[in-house]
Amino acid sequence: MLEWIADLGVFGFFVLLLLVGYVIGQINEKRHYASIRRREEELRSLLVFATRHAPPSAGGSLVSGNAVISIDYFKRFLAYLRGLVGGQIDAYESLVERSRREAVLRMKQQARELGASHIVNVKLETSRVFFDDRRAGSVEVLAYGTAVWGVNPGQ
Repeated sequence: MLEWIADLGVFGFFVLLLLVGYVIGQINEKRHYASIRRREEELRSLLVFATRHAPPSAGGSLVSGNAVISIDYFKRFLAYLRGLVGGQIDAYESLVERSRREAVLRMKQQARELGASHIVNVKLETSRVFFDDRRAGSVEVLAYGTAVWGVNPGQ
């Protein structure tokens, strides 16, 4: 039944794995981006500011969102090849963008659950979760800020 895999040889099997990884990775990434766009639209009314000082309000609370996103093996392989010749590595840009947007969305969701009207003093922290000299792994992004509610526009 699986004789055709043996006929592929080692190189053919490697190419088959890369192809399967590429297809599954593309499907997962598109689903994640669709989810991000949908949730960004839902949370559009909750504004986020980098300003340090909040307007006078009835209350505030620290909110945070954390996301760890991993790169798939096909993109890791392409990034390795790109690293040999130099240049921009789009796979990692996508990885960082998805992590950042997901972390901000999770922070906004936490603020919405607290009844906040906006978030101020928003900061982003980025770190590598699994990296070594031979391969890259996951990126973690932490978004945090002060959720503010009960803003009095007359002050």
